[in-house]
Amino acid sequence: MPKKPFHIYPGSVREVQSFGQRLRDARLRRRFSMETVCIRADISRPTLYKIEKGDPSVAFGHYLQVLRVLGLLGDLAQVAKEDELGRRLQDESLPQRKRAPRKTILQDKS
Repeated sequence: MPKKPFHIYPGSVREVQSFGQRLRDARLRRRFSMETVCIRADISRPTLYKIEKGDPSVAFGHYLQVLRVLGLLGDLAQVAKEDELGRRLQDESLPQRKRAPRKTILQDKS
């Protein structure tokens, strides 16, 4: 059975490519060779090449393995941590409690 075509928005493609470049830069700053990262992440060299080029067809798990090898897996915890829009939407859907109007007590005791 042939694979379903994979479509991604152009803006998302740029983001993935930028992410791949940042991973490559992180690898080079650590002075890790492609071979070292491939062995430690248990991926092939062509897969690492695709990751560093920002190929969106590479499985997310492979990206995670490379992040782990580079010591950047903790950074993933920051993604969508503070979801302001989501919180506002959630708050809007909460039921609003309505109270009966307060009765004023007249003190006409003269």
